[in-house]
Amino acid sequence: MKKNCWEIKHCGRELNGDRLKDFGVCPVAMTTKLDGVHGGNNAGRCCWVVAGTYCNGKPQGLFVDKFSTCEQCEVYKLVKKEEYPHFSLANILLKKLREED
Repeated sequence: MKKNCWEIKHCGRELNGDRLKDFGVCPVAMTTKLDGVHGGNNAGRCCWVVAGTYCNGKPQGLFVDKFSTCEQCEVYKLVKKEEYPHFSLANILLKKLREED
């Protein structure tokens, strides 16, 4: 079974997570426009394109500010490896995020 970022990182910020009182729900867990991408729940397997994540003990900003860090993350590397050759590039995912409902 494919794991979402919160299952890999054990951050506790998923819906009903154990650290919600400390940090609130992560925007990744709430980003429904990316539900199912790479087999994840909401944006759980494409967290690198979602602004406002909290990784490595500090808040992350916009995609343009955080992507170089995300490329080094075990979640990004794992998803890229598991999804090859059907890994969705960031520009495609960002376009999905901007689509109107």
